[in-house]
Amino acid sequence: MRIGLFGGSFDPVHRGHLPLAECCWRQARLDRVEFLPTAQQPLKPRGPVANEADRVTMLRLAIADRPEFALSLIEIERGGVSYTVETLRQLRDERPDAEFFFLMGADSLADLPTWREPAAICELATPLVVRRAGTPAPAFDGLAKLVSAERLAAIRAHEVEMPATPISSSNIRRLIAEHGAWQSLVPERVAEYIDERGLYRS
Repeated sequence: MRIGLFGGSFDPVHRGHLPLAECCWRQARLDRVEFLPTAQQPLKPRGPVANEADRVTMLRLAIADRPEFALSLIEIERGGVSYTVETLRQLRDERPDAEFFFLMGADSLADLPTWREPAAICELATPLVVRRAGTPAPAFDGLAKLVSAERLAAIRAHEVEMPATPISSSNIRRLIAEHGAWQSLVPERVAEYIDERGLYRS
């Protein structure tokens, strides 16, 4: 099984997340993309705005009709700060026959050397770097000190391209709080859920 792992707060999941997952699924010929909502991201100490149950429910609604997508609660269930290397080691132990790919944008690639055990991350899973249209080429050279030349070439070969999707969860939260137009930025079922629950209004 070739499995793509898409981590993030998904606070909320939006119409930028889904095309990214689809482009990775198609271009890297993955069997499945698993969304991994974080308990708490290391670089976001204040944590997500919506609680875990709401973020998980929104993800379930967003991918309900997409059999190529799945949801993994491994980081939610572990709790605490969600370190990618710990998640990958656990997944490797649980599914030793799977080949894992870690989805990330070019901006995350630039930060990867500062993550916990970045070299181990690149060995446990192949970084699947997404380049959005109109953005600079990913800076793969930052990985040169972390992996062998052969491994770096393999990572470069898996670069994924996708259309520009200038959507962010933080902007959606701001628009909701300011009573702006935000509904079209998230899947319809997610928009209905946000309204029903009154999420992000203050």
